[in-house]
Amino acid sequence: MERLNKYLAHAGVGSRRHCDKLISAGRVKVNGVKVTELGLKIDPSAHQIAVDDQPVRAEKLVYWAVNKPVGHLCTNHDPAGRPRAVDLLPHVEQRVYTVGRLDEGSDGLLLMTNDGDLAQGLTHPRYGVPKMYFVLVAGRPTDDDLQKLMDGVWLSDGKVRAKSAKRIKAQGNGTWVRVVLTEGKNREIRRMLAKFGHKVMRLKRVAIGPVKLDKLPKGKARRISDEELKALKAFVTRARQKITAARLKAADGGRKTSQDAPKRPRKTDGA
Repeated sequence: MERLNKYLAHAGVGSRRHCDKLISAGRVKVNGVKVTELGLKIDPSAHQIAVDDQPVRAEKLVYWAVNKPVGHLCTNHDPAGRPRAVDLLPHVEQRVYTVGRLDEGSDGLLLMTNDGDLAQGLTHPRYGVPKMYFVLVAGRPTDDDLQKLMDGVWLSDGKVRAKSAKRIKAQGNGTWVRVVLTEGKNREIRRMLAKFGHKVMRLKRVAIGPVKLDKLPKGKARRISDEELKALKAFVTRARQKITAARLKAADGGRKTSQDAPKRPRKTDGA
């Protein structure tokens, strides 16, 4: 027996969180009966599962690294018919989707998989998976500019910071900067650098955790190696364990504080 959301995620429907939303919305059926109970367990060998009345069957989990060119979208559906990153994997039978995003004007490394559980772990901001970018910006960022990126910059959706930022080399009137992030807000690097007057002219992602772009040609894909996959899963597992331990510690601290708090004297009739 396994949880329904986990089964759907492993079948390539989406992350567990997304699958929970489908279940809550009544879009999932088990043996023809609509279910909305989160945490429901099913037997894949005995139960027939459907989403929007379309049968769901467990797929072999696959993991691909793709060098996305500029102009390709990180979506599996585009009404305008523009090029999509998934179009670079026509030979892959499984229904894969991108792990996180690169905006249309950026290029470089994308991970694509049908493993919704791992995808959620790699994109969860609290898990802190490092992502490395080479960024060509206008002008010459100063040491103070780079330090401010690491100290944190306030954007419209909160404070963000780079784990590291280092100049690599000058190119014409611009400068190449290596930036490492552990979170992924929309167009984060572009907005951060714009705060200091440095327009991003090119943004290329070159690494996600242990997976490197290296010499993978633009528009091409390769399978993620067993060693890379093992390292990705280990990173997510360690992050989950740390978060769980921190939550338990906080909860335990709260209980102790409540127990240690001085008790108020009981009121009497003459109080």
